[in-house]
Amino acid sequence: MPIRTKLVRASDWRTLESFWNVTTTGFFRAPAGAEIKIRYSGWWFGVDRQRQTLDGQSIKRLVVSRWSVFTARMQMRVTRDGNVTYYIEPGSVANLPPGTNI
Repeated sequence: MPIRTKLVRASDWRTLESFWNVTTTGFFRAPAGAEIKIRYSGWWFGVDRQRQTLDGQSIKRLVVSRWSVFTARMQMRVTRDGNVTYYIEPGSVANLPPGTNI
């Protein structure tokens, strides 16, 4: 999958990507102060996993696991509206992909 750029509006959690019944890895770096997480949900429940805060320097990784037999959403919360660039790779990725410009 390619590097993606999306406009994220400030406010509550915004869904960047949705998945079902797959494993997927996402890589994020900026904007500093933004929060990212995975939200797993089913008919009667919802649970957040891997909540992290971006620092604008290091690359943070979110991994959608087998829990995606339920719906899994990669979400972000920002303090200001802006474009966000991130990289999505199918499957579980042990290390960062080489040469990403996110």
